[in-house]
Amino acid sequence: MEDSPSLSSGGQSGDNQERHHRFSQFVRKFARRFKNKLSSSGESTNVSSMNVKPSGTGSAETHPRKRALLCGVTYKNKKYKLKGTVNDVKSMREFLIDRYNYPEECIRVLTEDEKEDIFSPTKKNIQESLKWLVEGSESGDSLVFYFSGHGLRQPDFNDDERDGFDETICPVDFMQEGMILDNEINSTIVWPLKKGVTLHAIVDACHSGTILDLEYIYKPEINDWEDNSAPSKARKSTSGGIAICLSACDDDKMAADTTAFTGKAMAGAMTYLMIETINKDAEVNKDAGITYGHLLERMREMVELFNDKSCLGKFLPTVFYHRKIQHALLSSSERFDVYAKKFQL
Repeated sequence: MEDSPSLSSGGQSGDNQERHHRFSQFVRKFARRFKNKLSSSGESTNVSSMNVKPSGTGSAETHPRKRALLCGVTYKNKKYKLKGTVNDVKSMREFLIDRYNYPEECIRVLTEDEKEDIFSPTKKNIQESLKWLVEGSESGDSLVFYFSGHGLRQPDFNDDERDGFDETICPVDFMQEGMILDNEINSTIVWPLKKGVTLHAIVDACHSGTILDLEYIYKPEINDWEDNSAPSKARKSTSGGIAICLSACDDDKMAADTTAFTGKAMAGAMTYLMIETINKDAEVNKDAGITYGHLLERMREMVELFNDKSCLGKFLPTVFYHRKIQHALLSSSERFDVYAKKFQL
């Protein structure tokens, strides 16, 4: 394990001092924003349901419609337990309601804190909820699938993956019932999307880069899209709609949880970086909207600040438990100008 160098003001360049100052400002502001909501215990202890039943005459039956599925898997009492996933779901739910006006009754939440069995993040419940998410969608509808939990990968034997691996998400019972493969997610929530329907997937998990198996991957270093179609010519496309995915890392990388922003409470790094970047932009630009390109740029800038050992010194292993934050990956069912198209859920 590599030791992190300590900070020394006498040895730092002016540039590094400025980067450290910007980082410190960011962390303090971020902590103030979220600490009161999440850090009272270090883990989620509020067992009140985040699922609100429709009134019967609400917006769930009207179009255009907003609908979201939020999954946070903790894997309680397991050696591979995660501490920040329910916090991530709470933050995403509040973000969708406050920033994008999602009706509470149109957001389905699956976590182990939910009392009703139908809202536990089991393989069956996630599969059924993915079908619910896209069911009856029409032109103008906006759909969101969010997942915070473990992600894995396994060999692809169907020649439909360019890297030779299928990416997966892990339900709470994946050791008994198995994982959910990217192929299944694609056929369940991407294929049915009609013209005018927009789906966003935000996946804060390891190996999540192409978890939706979308046809194009954005490469910021060349500001262009890379072909991700199946070598076998297997279908990955929508039925006229658009699917866009923001993943925590590349397929071969590991995502990170951190306590840097919330005090004691753990949280997915990508989730908080995304939410804070969008909220900060809305404050500065009076809700004009941020483009996908600028969102990625600003998230990448903060990731580089976090991972800069000359800037962070001994703080790095304490915050990230010896794991660096990876850059988020953007994929889509169609090409678009990332610096012209606004990020809108």
